[in-house]
Amino acid sequence: MSHHYVAGLFVSLVLLVFLSGFFSAAETGLMAVNRYRLRHQAKLKKRYAILALRMLKRPDRLLGVILIGNNAANIVASVLATILATYFLGNEGVVLSTILLTIAILVLAEVAPKTLAAFYPERVVKLVAWPIFISLKVCYPFIWCINGISNGLLRLCRINVSRYAAEPLSREELRSIVYETSSRMPQSYQHMLLGILDLNKMTVNDVMVPRHKMIGIDLNAEWSTTLAVIKRNEHSSLPVYRENMNDIVGVLYARDLNELILTHHTINQELVMRCITEPYFVPENTSLHVQLVNFQQLHQRVALIVDEYGEIQGMLTLVDILEEIVGEFATNAGGSAKLVQPYGEGSFLIEGSVTIRELNRATTWSLPTDGPKTLSGLIIEYLEAIPVEGVCVRIEDYPIEIMRVQDNRVKTARVFPPFSKGKQDII
Repeated sequence: MSHHYVAGLFVSLVLLVFLSGFFSAAETGLMAVNRYRLRHQAKLKKRYAILALRMLKRPDRLLGVILIGNNAANIVASVLATILATYFLGNEGVVLSTILLTIAILVLAEVAPKTLAAFYPERVVKLVAWPIFISLKVCYPFIWCINGISNGLLRLCRINVSRYAAEPLSREELRSIVYETSSRMPQSYQHMLLGILDLNKMTVNDVMVPRHKMIGIDLNAEWSTTLAVIKRNEHSSLPVYRENMNDIVGVLYARDLNELILTHHTINQELVMRCITEPYFVPENTSLHVQLVNFQQLHQRVALIVDEYGEIQGMLTLVDILEEIVGEFATNAGGSAKLVQPYGEGSFLIEGSVTIRELNRATTWSLPTDGPKTLSGLIIEYLEAIPVEGVCVRIEDYPIEIMRVQDNRVKTARVFPPFSKGKQDII
């Protein structure tokens, strides 16, 4: 055997080991690459991303060409290593060549390239997309036969490979992606995305203005009283009713009222009645996402929330929904700050009427939101009684001291940050 022939065999052996490493890196890179980033690159007309997505639509064929190439390289490398070992060491060199080749393939053709591809999948895909695609076209008849046999065996197990499709992301998975990308986007954007994802989990009674806090115009009241309500009004809309909120006849928008004042300089009840808009009623369990769509389609901005008996429970505006996504607008700035005030020792003095969602947002706490909507309701439900002033309770590891009780509701409470996990109890 000539020296040139031996040198050629040795070079071929080295090239085969690296070829095996190429296929190993391609396998890991193509399977580990971020599909959504790949789709984005494909939209930007990146050729490697378009090819990779085409191949990933049929992973059975992709894996077929990779494994055929990988195994072919390993088998031929084994044969060449045996020939070289026999030439230099005789029959005793076969065992040594097997050991050395196994170590070389394990390190250079498996662990190293796969580790590299796992850490930098997108860079690897850029390098391997074209060679793998060409190999797939060249070896297609052989791959078709191999896949036909393997897919037939899978069908015996009731697995249909041809119907494979990537599973869509769930809402919770999208939330995880938003959290993971927090370092790459402003916090305000992250809060908006999370707010949009939460719309399906919330209903209109989670964010409505409850009935006892609604300010409206009573048509049966003295005009001087009505005029005083209009002058003090800071809201964009006022419900108009007779005697009580369950007899609402319409909604008066502030912009219409301002136009009325500018046009007539003075207003009376008759002019107000001309400006009111027909009330729009919504069931209390309507999803916020559905209600946002309804507002858009029906060109409405104010909804009156009713229970199963038709009783008014509260009022919801389009702004209330938008604030769940983007946060409070400037016109409402400081609203939560007035309800949640620092009180020393890390605690806060909190109005009982504040909603749990507002409280969690203002303090980054995690009080339970799947029950009562307000802090007062949460305390009363836990105690199963109207508390008295001075009583202390611990809910979800948040120590709470009742400061003031009024009209069978907790008016104010002092809430401390959570401490050690433990059983909820009354202190």
